[in-house]
Amino acid sequence: MGKTEYKKLKGGQSLRQRLLLATLSSTPILVEDIRADEIWPGLQPHEVSFLRLLEKVCDDCRVEINETGTKLKYKPGIVMGGKSLVHDCGVSRSIGYFMEPLLLLGLFSKKPLTIRLKGITNDSKDPSVDTFLTTTLPILKHFGVPSEGLKLKIESRGAPPQGGGEVLLSIPMVQSLNAVTWTDEGMVKRIRGVTFSTRVSSQFEHAMIFSARGIFNRLLPDVHISTDHKAGPQAGNSPGYGISLVAETTSGCCISADTAVSYARGEETAELEDLEKKELMPPEDVGVQIASVLLGEIEQGGVVDSTHQGLLFLLCALCPQDISKVRVGKLSPYGIETLRNIRDFLGVKFVIKPDPSTGTVILKCLGCGLRNLSRKVS
Repeated sequence: MGKTEYKKLKGGQSLRQRLLLATLSSTPILVEDIRADEIWPGLQPHEVSFLRLLEKVCDDCRVEINETGTKLKYKPGIVMGGKSLVHDCGVSRSIGYFMEPLLLLGLFSKKPLTIRLKGITNDSKDPSVDTFLTTTLPILKHFGVPSEGLKLKIESRGAPPQGGGEVLLSIPMVQSLNAVTWTDEGMVKRIRGVTFSTRVSSQFEHAMIFSARGIFNRLLPDVHISTDHKAGPQAGNSPGYGISLVAETTSGCCISADTAVSYARGEETAELEDLEKKELMPPEDVGVQIASVLLGEIEQGGVVDSTHQGLLFLLCALCPQDISKVRVGKLSPYGIETLRNIRDFLGVKFVIKPDPSTGTVILKCLGCGLRNLSRKVS
C-alpha cells in the first residue's frame, strides 16, 4: 500500500458537491480553512450529517475532522447502496439537500439503494420533496435511468424549525447513463402543483391555490393544483404551509418552483420572544409570489429550471464518452460552481455557447465515461 495522495482544497464552499465528486471519482480530498474566519468556524451540522450519510452508503470510507472542524480529510470508499437504511438528516437543512447527491451515488452503487430519510421535507432553502417527485426524478429518466426502481414516497411532512417529516427513497443501479441531446424546451402545456399544510388550517391551502390560479388561468387553461393537508403524527412537529408548482412542456421538460412558510430555525432568530410576534407571509401572497417565480423560470428558457442546473451538468459529465448537449437559461451561481467542480474532479470541460436569439445558453461536453462495474451486463 502506497501513501495516499490527497487532493488539497480550501474553504467550505460547495462541500457537499466536492464530497460527492470525490466519492464518484475515488479521489481522496483534504479540505482546509473551512470557515476558519467566521464566528461559527468549521463544519456545520448538516455537513457533518452528510458525512455520516456517506459512511452509511459507502463501505470503507474514512473521515477525519480536526477539533475545530476547520480541516477535513476524506478518503472515499466503495458505494454499496443497500436496503432498509435510515438516516436522520437533522433540522439544519432539509431532506432535499441530502437527496440530490444520494440520487447520483445510488445510480452507481453495488446494490439498489433504499433509504428512509427523516427531517424537514419542505423549507424555503432547498428543493422540496414534492419538487423531487415531479421534476428531479423525471430528469433522471432522460439519461436512461429506468423508472421501475425509482421511487419517492412522502410518509409524513416536516416543516422547520422542528421537522419530523419522513420520506422513503428508492434508487435503481445503472451500468452507465445515456448521453443526451436535450435542447428543445417546448411550450408550456399544463401546470401541476401541490400545496401542503401542517398544524395549520387547511384553508391556507385553498387560499394559495386560488391566488396562484388567478395568475395562471389568464395564460393557459390546464392548471391543476392538489392539496396535501396532514394531521396528527404525519404533520411533523412544526406548523407550516407551502406550495410546489411544475410547468410541463410539450417536449417533456419540467420547470419547477416551490416555497414553504414556517417559523425560522433557532439560530436564525436572535431572540426566541420575537418568534411569537413574527408574522408569517399570508397564504394569498405565497400563491402569487411562487406563481411569479415559476413564470420567471419559464421566461429564462432552458430544459431545466435554475435549481436543477447543477444536477443536469453532473449527469452530463458522468455519461459515457459521448457528446451531451443541453440548453439552460441564465447560468445560476450554483450551476457555475458545479461546472468548476466537474472540471477539477472529473476533468470534463463544457463548451459554453450563448444563444443570443433566445437568451439561453447551450452547453456541450464529452462525458467522463463513469461505469458501474458491479452491475452485470444483461
